[in-house]
Amino acid sequence: MKYFSIIMTLAVCLGSAVLSHADGHGDHSTAGQTMLKYTEFNQIGNPADVLYVKEAAPQVLKSGEVRVRVLAAPINPSDLLQIAGQYGVDAVLPAKAGSEGVGRVTEVTPEASYLKVGQLVLILGGGTWRDEVVAPAAGFLPLPNMGPLGPEVIEQLGMSVVNPVTALLMLTSFVDLNEGQWIVQSAANSAVGGYVIQLAKQRGIKTVNVVRREGLAEELLAKGADVVLIDGPDLAAQIARATGNEPVALALDPVGGDTYTRLTNSLGYGGTIVAYGMLSGKPATINTGMTIFKDIRSRGFWLAKWYDSATLEEKQAAFGKIIPLIATGVLKADVDSRFAVGEIKEAVTRAAQGGRNGKVLIVPRVK
Repeated sequence: MKYFSIIMTLAVCLGSAVLSHADGHGDHSTAGQTMLKYTEFNQIGNPADVLYVKEAAPQVLKSGEVRVRVLAAPINPSDLLQIAGQYGVDAVLPAKAGSEGVGRVTEVTPEASYLKVGQLVLILGGGTWRDEVVAPAAGFLPLPNMGPLGPEVIEQLGMSVVNPVTALLMLTSFVDLNEGQWIVQSAANSAVGGYVIQLAKQRGIKTVNVVRREGLAEELLAKGADVVLIDGPDLAAQIARATGNEPVALALDPVGGDTYTRLTNSLGYGGTIVAYGMLSGKPATINTGMTIFKDIRSRGFWLAKWYDSATLEEKQAAFGKIIPLIATGVLKADVDSRFAVGEIKEAVTRAAQGGRNGKVLIVPRVK
C-alpha cells in the first residue's frame, strides 16, 4: 500500500512544527559500515517461499533524501495477501515488503532539514521489512516530540497507520452509534479486534466479540469486551441471549464465509454489516428475505481506498485521535513475537499461523 499522498497533510495534524531534536544533516561516508539487510520478492506466491533477504552497503544520500533506522515494522494480513497475489492491488515486481513501520532519523540532507537526526518518524511508503530506509523526505511522517519513549510504545507507534485507523473508521463511518448500543465483531482477538474493543469501550458502546477457539475470553474481557463467544452454527442465537435480545446495530467481519452469514443473521432491524477481510477464503450467503424485511445493509471497507479519497480534515481527525492514545499507552495491540530482518521466512510463517496471540513484528537489530 502506498500512502505518499497523505504524508505531508498528516504531518500538519500531528504538529510536526514542534519537533525539537538536535540538528544534523548528511555528509557521512559509508566506508567500513556494516552491510544492511532488506527483504524482497520477485514473484507472487507463498510469502515464506518467495521472500528473500538481501544485503547492501548503506546508500549515499541524494538531494532531499533521509536515512531512517527502522525500529519496528508489523506483518499485517494485507502484506501477506499482497505477496500471495490475493490483495486488491498487485505488487510491482521486484517488490520490497512491508507496508508500515516506525524508525529514527540518522541522517538528512540540507534540503530535508525540517526532519532532524534522532527524531522518530512513521515510515509510510512501503518496504519497511529492512534494517534502514533511504527515501525522499516526503516518505516519512514526523512524530511530535513526546519525550523519552520506551521500546514498547515505539513498537505500538509502528503499528499506528493501518489497524487502529481501520478500527476507528469502521466504528464511525457506517452507523451513528450511541452509548449503550451493541455491536458484534468476528476475529475479535486480532489486532483490529483489540482496537475495536478499546475504542468502543471509551464511548460506552457494548461489544459482542466472536472468536474461533477457547482460551481468549479473559484477555478480551480485560481489554473491555462485554461478551466473548465461540463461533458456531448457533452463533446468532448465542448473540441474542448474550444481549438480552437487544438489537445489534453494527457487525464487523474480516472472516467471510459462514461467519459473515451468522453475523448478518444476528443484526437488528436496519443493522449494518461491514466486511473488511476474507480470512476464511470462502464466499458468504445472505438471506435476501431478511435483507428486505429487516432492512439489513451490507458494506465493505478498504483502508487504502479511504486514504486515497478522504479529505484533509478527515485524515486529521483520525490521526489526531489515534496517535495520542497510542503514545500514552491507552490504545495498544498485543505483540506475539519479534524477528530480525534475516529471520523473515520464520516471521511470515509465524504471522500466517492460527493460534497466535498478537502481532508479529520485524525488529531490526542494527547497532
